[in-house]
Amino acid sequence: MITVKELAIPEVKLLMPKIHRDDRGYVVEIVHEKQIQDLGLPIRFMQENQSMSLHKNTVRGLHSQKPPHTQDKLVRVLRGKIFDVAVDVRPNSPTYGKHVSSILSEDDITQMFIPAGFLHGFCTLEDNTVVLYKMSNLYAPGSEVGIIWNDPDLKIEWPVDPAKAILSGKDEKLPRFKDFPRIEW
Repeated sequence: MITVKELAIPEVKLLMPKIHRDDRGYVVEIVHEKQIQDLGLPIRFMQENQSMSLHKNTVRGLHSQKPPHTQDKLVRVLRGKIFDVAVDVRPNSPTYGKHVSSILSEDDITQMFIPAGFLHGFCTLEDNTVVLYKMSNLYAPGSEVGIIWNDPDLKIEWPVDPAKAILSGKDEKLPRFKDFPRIEW
C-alpha cells in the first residue's frame, strides 16, 4: 500500500510505501502499477538512472527536459539523505516560479514524484549518497534545460553554504530564472 502526502504544489507528491519490518529487516513494494495508476500518476518508466555523490553538499540540478522529451520523475534515496526540490516552470500555472522540497532518505524510503514542467534538483546531506531516478522518457541531451541552483529569485532555502556547495561545471553555468525560456509543457 502506498500512502500519498500532498505538498504545497499538488502535482508534486511524496509517495510513502508501507514498510513490512521484522527481526530480519524489511520488505517494501516500491512500485505497484495498479496503485500508481489509481493515484493518477504515469507508470510507464522508460529509463532508470542512479547517481552516487561522494561528498555531503553535492548539488545536482536544477534540471529538466523540454518538449517533446519531457520526463516525469520518481526519485528515491538508496543510501544517505538528500534535500530534494521541484520548481514549477509551467508559465500558465498558478504556482509558476514556486518550489516544494522534502528530505528523502534511505531510512523512510519516501519517493518524490516530479511531473513534467518542473525542474528537479537536490543537495546531499551525507557522504556517499546514492539516488535512484525513474523517468517516463529517455534522456535527450538537446532537450536539457535548467536554472542555477541558488538563484535568489527562487527563494529556495538550501541546507548548504554556497561556498561549500559542490557542483558540476555545467550546473555552475546554468541561467537565472529571469532568463529561463517560457516553455509550453
